[in-house]
Amino acid sequence: QVQLVESGGGLVQPGGSLRLFCAASGNIFRVDAMGWYRQAPGEQRELVARILVGTNTDYSDSVKGRFTISRDNAKNSVYLEMNSLKPEDTAVYYCNALVVLPGSIYGRNYWGKGTLVTVSS
Repeated sequence: QVQLVESGGGLVQPGGSLRLFCAASGNIFRVDAMGWYRQAPGEQRELVARILVGTNTDYSDSVKGRFTISRDNAKNSVYLEMNSLKPEDTAVYYCNALVVLPGSIYGRNYWGKGTLVTVSS
């Protein structure tokens, strides 16, 4: 079984910064793409940022220039550095990973339980 565990959420004032962390653990052969999604109350879950094998990254237009995604392949971990936070960034942030299990060819999608980020004065 594979688990994704997030940490780093919390309450921050507008203009502030937070760093999210997610680690994948379990019976893993390889982790391909990793990413962060978010879901605000009453809204659909949306992509925030993702990082493919290597350093190829993709960001939502709403966070470009403010958020930075990075990963540590040796630790099957992904980070999200969030700067210049705005109230509209308030949401539950979910970690996502495409994990290849031992003996498999194709990856399976896994999700963390989410961490709440609240941007408010």
